Amino acid sequence: MAKLRPEQLEATLKQGLAPIYLVSGEEPLLIQEACDQIRAGARASGFAERELYHADAGFDWTQLLSAANSLSLFADKKILEVRLPTGKPGDKGSKVLQEYARDPSPDNLLLVVTGKLDRNVQKSKWVKALEGQGAHVQVWPVPPAQLPRWIGQRLKAAGLRADSTAIELLASRVEGNLLAAAQEIEKLKLLTSDSLISTELMASVVADSARYDVFGMVDKALHGDARSAAKSLQGLRVEGTEPLTLLWALARDIRALVQISQGTAQGIAFERAAQAAGVWTKRQPLIQTALRRLRPAQLQQLLRKANGVDKAIKGMRQADPWDELLDLTLNLAGVQSLQPANERLALKL
Repeated sequence: MAKLRPEQLEATLKQGLAPIYLVSGEEPLLIQEACDQIRAGARASGFAERELYHADAGFDWTQLLSAANSLSLFADKKILEVRLPTGKPGDKGSKVLQEYARDPSPDNLLLVVTGKLDRNVQKSKWVKALEGQGAHVQVWPVPPAQLPRWIGQRLKAAGLRADSTAIELLASRVEGNLLAAAQEIEKLKLLTSDSLISTELMASVVADSARYDVFGMVDKALHGDARSAAKSLQGLRVEGTEPLTLLWALARDIRALVQISQGTAQGIAFERAAQAAGVWTKRQPLIQTALRRLRPAQLQQLLRKANGVDKAIKGMRQADPWDELLDLTLNLAGVQSLQPANERLALKL
């Protein structure tokens, strides 16, 4: 069966169950729905019992083989579900999964649920073994450009219709949060007796479900997404976040950028310079993206601006801290909001 997209799963389940399913990805809603489909198909085929295992660092993988070989007291067939968030079972787990895949029992259905699997893991022996005996459902995030289409399909499945403006409104409100979009559609089903959702109705009932968090805002700025970063900043302001908290997060990464930039200029490898600046491996590509966009002189100016914002927050400068934070955030994202001469003048006020 090899690899499947989530939208292909329903049709393949109707053709018959595979003995093994591997579901991987980063989008919680789509992963949950794929697993629900598999479990429903299994129950319809007589798999009445389900045993759930969380494969954390201390997990004893021999439990899985023992469960596979033991007879159920309550049902003839059972689902063995393994949650593997890291996508890395280790040597013991890899051997157990390969051993299981060599001769899967028709009385068991193995469902392995993981986070995103990188290319190297997808080529690993345990993944190939599971794919060889079953199906690998790969769940990918819905790109922003395709979100309106996804919402339209979701509305149609719920028995609702909406014009393109209403769909665009919902897409802009949820900012890629598929679970929030699904919840809003369920709410619309309850609040309307008409299957047609107008723009006015969408605007009046849909809550702003965008996920605002301090570090997410800074990451958007580092990525160069000025519009999203500014929107997140406004959301945090509305939620009552303290300006000093936002400045701390911005200044922390600005200082790291300055330190790494100076280190690489001296011939130090980026990874080593990033590690010395306290940047985790997972965030290093984001920092590298920002460094490609921001020159050393711009980084020094950002550092001076952060100092100016600090003075504004503490009442030592006559300036609106929120305006200053927006300016700093936009500059970090690569948007020059003031002329350099005006910036120098502003920092002296």
